[in-house]
Amino acid sequence: MEQVSGRRWLMIGLAFWATVINYLDRQTLSVAAPVLREQFHMSNVAYSRVVFAFLLAYTIMNGVSGPLIDKLGTRLGYALCIGWWSAAAVLHAFARGALSLGAFRFLLGMGEAGNWPAGVKVVAEWFPTRERAMACGIFNSGSSFGAILAPPVVAFILLTLGWRAAFLGVGAVGFLWLLFWWPIYRTPAVDAAAPVEAAPVPVREMLRVRFVWAFLLSKIFMDPVWYFYIFWFPEYLKNARHFDMAAIGKFAWIPFVVAGAGNFAGGALSAWLLRRGVSVTVARKGSVSCFVALMTSAIPAVLVHDAWLSIALVSVAMAGYTGCLANMLAMPGDVFPQNAVASVYGLASMGSGFGGMVFTLITGWVVDHYSYTPVFIGFGIVPVVCALVMWTLMGPLVQGAGQATSGRPLSPNLPTTARA
Repeated sequence: MEQVSGRRWLMIGLAFWATVINYLDRQTLSVAAPVLREQFHMSNVAYSRVVFAFLLAYTIMNGVSGPLIDKLGTRLGYALCIGWWSAAAVLHAFARGALSLGAFRFLLGMGEAGNWPAGVKVVAEWFPTRERAMACGIFNSGSSFGAILAPPVVAFILLTLGWRAAFLGVGAVGFLWLLFWWPIYRTPAVDAAAPVEAAPVPVREMLRVRFVWAFLLSKIFMDPVWYFYIFWFPEYLKNARHFDMAAIGKFAWIPFVVAGAGNFAGGALSAWLLRRGVSVTVARKGSVSCFVALMTSAIPAVLVHDAWLSIALVSVAMAGYTGCLANMLAMPGDVFPQNAVASVYGLASMGSGFGGMVFTLITGWVVDHYSYTPVFIGFGIVPVVCALVMWTLMGPLVQGAGQATSGRPLSPNLPTTARA
């Protein structure tokens, strides 16, 4: 029997605000990019390399932060991550060119990689299976809320005090969050009749499990779509739709409002299916497939003449992504015990970073040599590949369903069945 505590909503609220701060720090560059690119004389390719630096660190640290959080515990692990990335965000104010800006983005990526493994672990510790997708949707909606706040807040600070003040002010918010997190968060009490929590599982054993590498592969084709919107959308509005900085501050937040609703819609759909007796596997993967269909609206978004219709279609595509992610965030907890979920999500998210790096460099090159049209078309298609990977390679989403690729016995702490 899964224990449920009313304090779970306070705990997921803390994870929500951490995610808000994560995206405020991340999006400060996206909003300030038109100004910084002019000041530092950066082309689309040069800007893509700055974004690449973030994603390179993000990719590497996804494989480190998850196991680290499992080892240190949620309270200390989460605190270290947000302290690191907040300090890195402040350092952006001291950038003197593309090289130093890229270095500070690398440091930011190192810290920010820990947010989702930590959030997934909070959900696994506090929420029962039927509520996990909704809980994941709640904390992940912080990404949309942070992205909503970033354009008006950063644009206002930038226009009144300058871009350095924007990085300083936004970066300092994470240290305020620590004042609440440290005294409040505790791992929930365990039923005396429940088995004692096992030690974290070695990474090399996890990589022998079918679910882990299939999940990693699926994220290669899912998360780069979101990176494109958060890093390139203000640039698209400026260069392709001819918005000035004031207009970007006024309107660039709109798709993120719709994306926030996608988090709750994704969690609600799988919860509705589970209440009606649908298996966890079909509920999660079916929900992802429904929201992948919405993500194809990126294709007409770049083809329509009206800028506002384009923004509306991008909003639908972004809601599709968050609806998918609400269910994908819940999957590690469906298959693995609590002592492994942060590690599993961190390892799988290396696929997210790898895909993000490759597609970001491609984006910069294509935009410089052609236009945004093939980029939007591509990002409307690749999520379909993610859904196909889930249905064909991932296997069932139940405790004990992870399958070793080698067929050799795994640690008793990992899910095992027949050979994949």
